[in-house]
Amino acid sequence: MSAPTPQRGRLAHAPVVLRGGRWWLDGRAGSVPASDLAFTAALDDFALSMAAADQAVANLLIRQDEATSVDPGGRR
Repeated sequence: MSAPTPQRGRLAHAPVVLRGGRWWLDGRAGSVPASDLAFTAALDDFALSMAAADQAVANLLIRQDEATSVDPGGRR
């Protein structure tokens, strides 16, 4: 299984957007590129954690669907 990668787009309920591999602070007045290395590293780590969590949930749902199809009575 490959390592999770951050998705392009807005980061979960945060005013930051990943575009072209670069983080942007997004506000009403427009967007500004994030340039602080510590901040962007934290955003990268958080985005990777979110991608891993999303993948784990997707895997659980797949396993749940497989278990349901094997046991249509819903017994566990």
